[in-house]
Amino acid sequence: MKQLLLITATIFLFASCKTTKDYLSRSDEDKTLFDVVKTLNKRSNDDSATRALPIVYERVQQKHLKKISTYKTYKEITRWDKIIDEYSTLQQMYDAISNSGAAGSLVAPTNYQNDIYDAKQQAAEDYYQLGTTLLQSDRRDDAKKAYSYFKKTDKYVSGYKDAKAKMDEAYQNAIINVVINPVQDNSFFFNTGWGNYGYNYSNEYFQQTLVRELGGKNSSRYPANFYTEWEARRDNVQPDWVVDLTLRNMDIPRPNNYNYTRNVNKQIEAGRDTSGKIIYQTVYATVNIVKQSFTARAQMDVNITDAVSRRNISYNTYSDDYRWEQEYATYTGDRRALDSNDWALINNRNYNEPRKEDVLNELYRKIYPQVKNRISYAVDW
Repeated sequence: MKQLLLITATIFLFASCKTTKDYLSRSDEDKTLFDVVKTLNKRSNDDSATRALPIVYERVQQKHLKKISTYKTYKEITRWDKIIDEYSTLQQMYDAISNSGAAGSLVAPTNYQNDIYDAKQQAAEDYYQLGTTLLQSDRRDDAKKAYSYFKKTDKYVSGYKDAKAKMDEAYQNAIINVVINPVQDNSFFFNTGWGNYGYNYSNEYFQQTLVRELGGKNSSRYPANFYTEWEARRDNVQPDWVVDLTLRNMDIPRPNNYNYTRNVNKQIEAGRDTSGKIIYQTVYATVNIVKQSFTARAQMDVNITDAVSRRNISYNTYSDDYRWEQEYATYTGDRRALDSNDWALINNRNYNEPRKEDVLNELYRKIYPQVKNRISYAVDW
């Protein structure tokens, strides 16, 4: 019996040491520490977790402190984000262990709350000073950076000095006037023989819709005011950016006609025999169908440039297509063989080819969201 107890104890000790070794061999030491604490919260006398916790905590603590020492030697302003993240992780470990009776009895974790406070104060001041320097520049990119720095200042220390007021000032400095020109057609579409009714209206409507939906001259969604070229002249506004829209490679082919037939039949009641039983008769018809279809395509270039330097801000090309088709039919044979779908085709008299402006509007409608998103992305932060 004693020998059996000795063997059992040896096996238990070996298993416990192996589990402890498993904890210590994991690659993600931060997660390991929280796993160990979680185990102790469930089983406070877990031998492997008890053995592992002091070792794991010492390792992760030193790892994060070493990173903090390294980050403090950096010159970049973003060093503060890294330092505060490291201290925050250490504090989370402190909280996890302190809130666990079993873990807290094994390790005396360090409270880094004061270190976090000091780091945030220093970070707020450095971000504030850098933002103030950038605010003196007349470049939009610098105003954008200043805005983000003042925002980071207020994030680390809420209400720090006049950071919010300076953030608003930076935002106002970054607002630009954007003129969107009407669509220019370089597709030679007007030479294809289609009518031009509504053509100029479509191009101007595309432009005017963009200006309106982006917020116009009182836009609150973006740090930009939007004008048509006519509105800019009327209000004597000097544009910062100009958006040129160019329609290219417009292809609206003539509809293709495809003729095909469908033979149909149906059993109908033809009468009754002398015993009163229904007599059925099969009737036949041929549906002659004409299918008209085409796929129209268009491409639009969106070129955004600096109005003064003519520097290219953004250049993108968007393409889309629009498929149109319709069917109408005639028939020969017995009309009683036809069903409702057949009659819908036979009675269809709306088989006029679409007008050019209707096709153009459909293509504009599909390309429009892509163009709008491109402009909004360019002006937004």
